[in-house]
Amino acid sequence: MKKIIGSILCILMTFGIEAQGIIGAWESYTTSENGDQLKSVVIFTEGYQVLTIYNATTGEFIHSNGGTWKLDGDMMTEKTEFNTDNSEVVGTEVSFKISVTDNTLEIPDSELKYNKIDNGTPGKLQGAWLMSGRVRDGKTETRDTSKPRKTMKILSGTRFQWIAYNTETKQFMGTGGGTYTTIDGVYTENIEFFSKDDSKVGISLEFNFKLRDGQWIHTGFSSKGDPIHEIWSLRA
Repeated sequence: MKKIIGSILCILMTFGIEAQGIIGAWESYTTSENGDQLKSVVIFTEGYQVLTIYNATTGEFIHSNGGTWKLDGDMMTEKTEFNTDNSEVVGTEVSFKISVTDNTLEIPDSELKYNKIDNGTPGKLQGAWLMSGRVRDGKTETRDTSKPRKTMKILSGTRFQWIAYNTETKQFMGTGGGTYTTIDGVYTENIEFFSKDDSKVGISLEFNFKLRDGQWIHTGFSSKGDPIHEIWSLRA
């Protein structure tokens, strides 16, 4: 298991070539030592990315890490903001070369290959978003997104993932994700993994959404049935 995760971490930290060719979601499948099929999904938005590994059959969460990325020729440099296996790498940078085609992403001399899921479409919420406020009892409570404690939601055209973490303490608080759609003002999440509660795997949640002045207004009910009215701001 550690060898598999270690190899996939190398792939996460090494995306390069053309930025627009990487934007979107990618997937790969591997087999664990006990024979389970593991699914690895990488989501790239402009400047931010996340990789997650989970059991393709049960949805059991295994690992996640991510942060910022930038290009210099064919070299990708990633700065880690969270890592569920090794918090000590938070804040560090790593650079690698990769090979990218229209439909595949791989590292030379590596057996691992990612296949493209989407290129950032068709969902209307592609990007990296930070929780910036809540509305409670009709009153808006704002949150300073520049602080180290963050709740980020990162979406490609078909995949979503939220992550709660702290870049200062290097603490990881939780994550969940899967597929999503945006149709007629309704944002639907189909949960494929949830680090805190595997029983949520397989459920779908519907929310109303609006995009207004760079903000995502998100209303509905949480997986626990609690009413929510959230404000998310597109991450610069």
